[in-house]
Amino acid sequence: MAAEKIADRAIEIRVMQQRGVTVWLTGLSGSGKSTIAHALAQTLKEKGYSRLELLDGDIVRQNLTKGLGFSKADRDENIRRIGFVAHLLTRNGVIVIVSAISPYQAIRQEVKKQIGDFLEVYVNAPLAVCESRDVKGLYKKARAGEIKQFTGIDDPYEAPENPDAECCTDREPVADCVAKIITAMAPYL
Repeated sequence: MAAEKIADRAIEIRVMQQRGVTVWLTGLSGSGKSTIAHALAQTLKEKGYSRLELLDGDIVRQNLTKGLGFSKADRDENIRRIGFVAHLLTRNGVIVIVSAISPYQAIRQEVKKQIGDFLEVYVNAPLAVCESRDVKGLYKKARAGEIKQFTGIDDPYEAPENPDAECCTDREPVADCVAKIITAMAPYL
């Protein structure tokens, strides 16, 4: 009983002293960003990190950035808004996990500079693998010309040049990807 109380108190102290950080998962649609983000959040919660927020690009687009389209300017504004929210949370000691395509290197660097405590994770999967995972049929529609400016088809995706972690989801299981990210997060945990 006494050992349990000591362990509980140690977790409580760690959480109270928790340093904020944004873990930004970027990659093509269907690369596995959301899957990894949810698994990472669950793992961190199990480790006692309760001050945690997950910002999924699809959910953010339905709420915070509803009126934006998919032009480069609108995509940049979408990422800028997500970055602003992540910055506010991070500076208040929250671990923020962002899962968003964020196709352009320059805007990712802009939000990284704004946030400061920032880890970039490249969720890497070949286009053919992403297309095979496409349950919504978006790639098929993009290839048929029904969706314009679709990242990876007729709009570019600029892969990170030097990510803090890279998860190759066509070869690595989710658990291995989460372990890589946790290792990269070590200075913040």
